[in-house]
Amino acid sequence: MRIISGQYKGRRIAPPKNLPVRPTTDMSKEAVFNVLNNHFNFPELKVLELFAGTGSISYEFASRGSAPILCIDGDMGCVNFIKKTAKEFEFDITAIKSDVFTFLGKHSGNYDIIFADPPYGMAQKEFEKIIELIFEKELLDEEGMLVVEHSKYTKLETMPNYSFQKNYGGSVFSFFEFESDKEEE
Repeated sequence: MRIISGQYKGRRIAPPKNLPVRPTTDMSKEAVFNVLNNHFNFPELKVLELFAGTGSISYEFASRGSAPILCIDGDMGCVNFIKKTAKEFEFDITAIKSDVFTFLGKHSGNYDIIFADPPYGMAQKEFEKIIELIFEKELLDEEGMLVVEHSKYTKLETMPNYSFQKNYGGSVFSFFEFESDKEEE
């Protein structure tokens, strides 16, 4: 796993082999960040990463100047790895061990970008619940974007605030944003 851009471009990060994760491939990560680069100026973005795993997505944001970043994962090994890596790179990343649904139900905050990478085998209704909770709790800034990584078998196009999707290999990235009149921007 490597950081693909920003201050730490090219730096390799080697997570322990025993973490229960499916990291986003470097190719997919690069493609998603190319999309985000057309919508955002990364420095100073507030980011929330759900189902953070190794923290790969958060390190990419941090390397590009985004801060603060909050990572949520239910596995203590993942949380400890993220904390260790954030300290090593001096990234403004906070990692919390929590069930994502519990966290979303209780948390109040506002983020420019929320990235969710749930296990691909999770039920369709649970994917939908993540999106519903984020918008119900107003966790996403009105100019912000939610990115949900999922398999081709999960269909999110009919969800409110759905904007577009990109397919990379076996992964699909669905993008959600508040509806607005883009011509005025």
